[in-house]
Amino acid sequence: MPETPYFVSYPEAVRILESHPLTLPTETVTLDQGFNRILSRDLESKVDDPRYDNSAMDGFAFRYEDSTPPPSHLQIIQTVQAGPKTPLAVVEQGQAARIMTGAPIPDGANAILPIERCEVDEVNNIVTLTEVGKKHFIRKQGENLRKGHTALHKGTILTPSSIGLCATMGYPEIPVFSQAKIGVISTGDELQIPGTPLNDWEIYESNSFGLISLVKWSGHHAKRYSSVVDSLDNLRMALNQAAEECDIILTSGGVSMGEWDLVRKLMEEEGDIKFWRVKIRPGSPPLFGYWKGVPLFGLPGNPASSHVVFRMLVGPYLRAATGGGGIQERRVRVKLAESFKTDGNNLTLRRIKVDTTGDNLLAYSTGYQGSGNLNSLVLADALTLLEPGHSGEKGTWCDALLL
Repeated sequence: MPETPYFVSYPEAVRILESHPLTLPTETVTLDQGFNRILSRDLESKVDDPRYDNSAMDGFAFRYEDSTPPPSHLQIIQTVQAGPKTPLAVVEQGQAARIMTGAPIPDGANAILPIERCEVDEVNNIVTLTEVGKKHFIRKQGENLRKGHTALHKGTILTPSSIGLCATMGYPEIPVFSQAKIGVISTGDELQIPGTPLNDWEIYESNSFGLISLVKWSGHHAKRYSSVVDSLDNLRMALNQAAEECDIILTSGGVSMGEWDLVRKLMEEEGDIKFWRVKIRPGSPPLFGYWKGVPLFGLPGNPASSHVVFRMLVGPYLRAATGGGGIQERRVRVKLAESFKTDGNNLTLRRIKVDTTGDNLLAYSTGYQGSGNLNSLVLADALTLLEPGHSGEKGTWCDALLL
């Protein structure tokens, strides 16, 4: 077995992940099935949007010059609705067409005035325009999209608005990446499912619930497996089952240097480790490799650490499989509003609140930063990206990852 890269820097870990990419197939889904899926190719519009000049208002369409100076009195010649069933009349000098929002603009008309700015004599079929006509109330053909224009790009995660845009462009179905099926396995004798009675020294298992939510947030499918007690045989059975059923395996706990850190031990003896331990705080023990040919991330057992490691390693790995697509955190520049403890060798990921009220984004700690303190992450807007050797002093600057 080749020597395992040990205690790598964060950039080295990312490079190793990039050299072992996950390949996902593609499929086609209906618009109703498209939410939170990731586009597998660019989409070009099949039509102009709008398809024709149309009214942005309920009101009257007329020749602009007939509205100056107001008031002006015009003969109403026709009512035009959206999707009209009868031919459109040509609007001549001194005439107007009553028009509805979305209705096509009749030939001859080049301005609109909303109904509330008009006075209508229904008996004599006359409209009085009390203001000058508005040319910008006409939505021009193709002003939003031109036929053949690429409006959505490969890697776009489909939101309600982008699904609506797919429909506008004429797509009944959408090409997407297949969702990775990701197995989540927590390890430890002390773990119990929330809601069950706790015996002495037992705790409620939380990592799998947080990790599964992160998987879904990333646009993929998660499968939770029962927690595994500290036994090599039980762990081996769980990993074998997950390898048969999933595209990726996430384990929680058992990757540090202790006698009962069995994920690390089993992967060293029977798996294929590509790196173990990364120079980040919190979350330094993560492991990446293959079990039975399936990518496996061994995440720390402490809840805040497992969440942070997913954000920093698993999330980018999944995005690379979808052409860089999917939901991702945004980097911003923040000024430290208080001093933070840093590390000379590690990328320091402190949980922070970001004050946006002033000229600069100010970073404040969310409190105690222990790797088991999930509440500090709940309170956080972002994670600091304090590079190794950063002083962490109040008033200095660093990048931060908005969560």
